[in-house]
Amino acid sequence: MAGQSVPPPEKWRLPRIQRNFGFWSGRAQLERRAKVKAAFSRCWEAYLEHAWMADELMPISGQSKAHFGGWAATLVDSLDTLWIMDLKDEFYKAVSAVMDIDFRSPGTAGTISVFETTIRYLGGLLAAYDLSVDGRLLEKAIELGDTLYGAFDTPNRMPVTHLSVQAARDGMRQQADMSAVVAEIGSLSLEFTRLSQLTGECKYYSAIARIMDEFAQQQNLSTVPGMWPVSVNAFHKDFHTGTIFPLGAMADSLYEYLPKMHALLGGSKLYEDMYAYAVDTIIQHAIFRPMLPDGSSVLMAGKLESFGLAGSVPTLKPDVEHLGCFAGGMLALGGRLLGNVTHIQIGQGLAVGCYWAYAATPLGVMPEDFSVVPCSNWTMCEWDEALYQEHIQRHVGFQPGQTVNSVDDLPVGFTAITNRHYILRPEAIESLFILYRITGDESLRHLAWNMFESIQNATQTELANAALSDVTDTTAPKMDEMESFWLAETLKYFCLIFSESGLISLDEHVLNTEAHPLRRAKGSLLYWGLR
Repeated sequence: MAGQSVPPPEKWRLPRIQRNFGFWSGRAQLERRAKVKAAFSRCWEAYLEHAWMADELMPISGQSKAHFGGWAATLVDSLDTLWIMDLKDEFYKAVSAVMDIDFRSPGTAGTISVFETTIRYLGGLLAAYDLSVDGRLLEKAIELGDTLYGAFDTPNRMPVTHLSVQAARDGMRQQADMSAVVAEIGSLSLEFTRLSQLTGECKYYSAIARIMDEFAQQQNLSTVPGMWPVSVNAFHKDFHTGTIFPLGAMADSLYEYLPKMHALLGGSKLYEDMYAYAVDTIIQHAIFRPMLPDGSSVLMAGKLESFGLAGSVPTLKPDVEHLGCFAGGMLALGGRLLGNVTHIQIGQGLAVGCYWAYAATPLGVMPEDFSVVPCSNWTMCEWDEALYQEHIQRHVGFQPGQTVNSVDDLPVGFTAITNRHYILRPEAIESLFILYRITGDESLRHLAWNMFESIQNATQTELANAALSDVTDTTAPKMDEMESFWLAETLKYFCLIFSESGLISLDEHVLNTEAHPLRRAKGSLLYWGLR
């Protein structure tokens, strides 16, 4: 079957995304940026000394771990951050090291996550090439892309989610999963599309186009039309049967990539329509105002349950995830591309809601997962202590007369914290960065600085920065973990929000879900011919 070529841009010109910053606005905040850069350099040097060519540094013990295939995840994931922070000597040393990685061999793991390898490694190589135009990086991206392409070698061309590199090379039969996480097969589009754009090889785009066409055709078939369930059957190409519809873990980047593909392709009605349909449903059912003690008018995103009963409305579960904090940036970006100011306003409400969750904990850092009381509407929501206690008791059995704070050290406003970790995640600062570039609202930079200081104070170790075991306990031990996204995403977004607005402009780049900036198409040939 002939491959499907990357479609030409469908629009003469997409709307401008970034605010038109004047000379005195959008300028770098040099002192803050310097402190972010210093934090990055400290971690990079520790990785260089203690874990060079390993996937991750263990920031307390100084040991290393192979977490993502053993292909030096932190090295590849950090390439574009080195470039953006103007650490060019370190960048070229890192590129030379990447040349020693053989992406055709199984590495240390034997089996790789197709999703994680695509967003961290392939995205990292493509972005580093787009920024530096160093042809060696494109060669490595092609080498890895061809390895990953083996994941699509199934009877129905739906990808396996975990690829045995050696088995694929040996031509062993494989088939798509009967149960697959929706984000893992729905979030490969940006990277494979960009690889096709750069090489002229249509096979990479064609591979993901088959998947996304299925998502488009089944978008209105689920019990929450517009959204897809968290678990799908790739073997039978069933992307609509299921009852759980989250916006956070295991689904997030599927939605995130819809407006970003619209931007990367220079305009795409398919992705524009999928985004608009999904977000209409999300706004109607999944986004809510939480009841908070200070009366803050912020928004949060929960998850939905639906069993498909006739005339039924999806049930909102007010369970909030740090991973879901990407949604503020997604809505702002999509709102700008589609000319929908309401989406931008809702996006800002979501981003500030995540900031509230940072500021509300003793360490000033948001936990992985928590629950709150949802208000009945977005406009009026006064604090109701009795209702608050009632919601807490749904999560944990309390004795009559006891209050939650004396029992569980739960910050007021949270009804439960089901995962108290903070693993150096980027989603909250990601949304603040995107919203700042779109609105020019300087208050967002102040929120970002507060977050950076809290994270630094809470996570710093003798070597680098470490994940937290409990954001509600200032005496809790840190975890000996520093995922590659700390350098690839979190510190990059902190650097960018304090940098001049032209550095990684959103009108020139699309950032993948690992914060790797891919260069955008420039609009239709007709548009450029008529300029």
